[in-house]
Amino acid sequence: MTPFQEFDAELEDWNTLRTRTPCSGLLLGNGASMAVWHDFYYDSLFEKAKTVAEKPLSQTELSVFEALGTRNFEHTLSALKTASKVNKALAINSASPRKRYYAIKEALINCTQDVHIPWRLMRPDTLGCWNEELARYATVYCSNYDLLTPWAVMHAPKAFTDAFGTPHGTFEPAAVQAKSRATRVLYLHGGLHLVKNQEGKARKIIANEPNLLSNFAINHSISALDDVPLFVSETSSDDKRKSIRQCDYLSWCHQQLMTHKDALCIFGHSLGEQDRHLIDALRQAPLKTLCLSIYPRSEAFIRFQKNHYSSLFADTKLTLRFFNSKTHPLGYTAHAVPVEA
Repeated sequence: MTPFQEFDAELEDWNTLRTRTPCSGLLLGNGASMAVWHDFYYDSLFEKAKTVAEKPLSQTELSVFEALGTRNFEHTLSALKTASKVNKALAINSASPRKRYYAIKEALINCTQDVHIPWRLMRPDTLGCWNEELARYATVYCSNYDLLTPWAVMHAPKAFTDAFGTPHGTFEPAAVQAKSRATRVLYLHGGLHLVKNQEGKARKIIANEPNLLSNFAINHSISALDDVPLFVSETSSDDKRKSIRQCDYLSWCHQQLMTHKDALCIFGHSLGEQDRHLIDALRQAPLKTLCLSIYPRSEAFIRFQKNHYSSLFADTKLTLRFFNSKTHPLGYTAHAVPVEA
């Protein structure tokens, strides 16, 4: 007997579904980024940082992660920053925390640059398509930390707001109300264009599209012990909850998801165990319908995915609609950029 036989292998066409079930929100997962750049498919940024060609994490740096019981770069960098400040306050003459801090930052920069699509390979038609599609929604919740969504917004920014004020890029929730008709773009797990200070206050790096990725390296390799990158790359859901609680911006974004109403489109997101915090938020939200993308890999895969999503929301009153990811503009195969050798 075929597994998950209670589910059929049929998927709706997105263009038909969106007409019948208008979605006020979009939750983006890594599948959206992978549809453009396959190198975004990697198991762990932490594992990548151990093997990246240029200055990978040494055993000394790895021991810091082990001592803290985490694989989260933000937690580790923040801990080393605190240790350096404590040493200075107590007149302890040890440069080790500072050295480890910069070594880990450099490994993070190198592996991030290694997997990220270069700006020069981003096609204007892809950015235009993403921009047009994101602008259809009242709110876009992006759980990815790559720059595809920020680049798409910057392609034609007037229709969007991200709750960061100008000119310094500080987090200002009131900025959303100032552009009430604009699409809100909220980065649930931070992003390469965001940083956080010791007090947990978020800030957006101000730069144009070509320089946004390179500025990530500049801001985090030679700067003083001030801001740390604000993105939650992997680790357990509990670790992600901790990062969210420790940042004003991430906490606010998470609260917005927990209060989303009506219908939400989820594109390219597996809603795995590592994202239990997002699943819990969706279960608590006053939602009526979830429209979930499924990549039509095979009939068995489609049935498996339907079973997975259905089990997550089995005891709720949510209506689940499943659609073919290839029929959604963000899933068009024409946007795929060949990865350079």
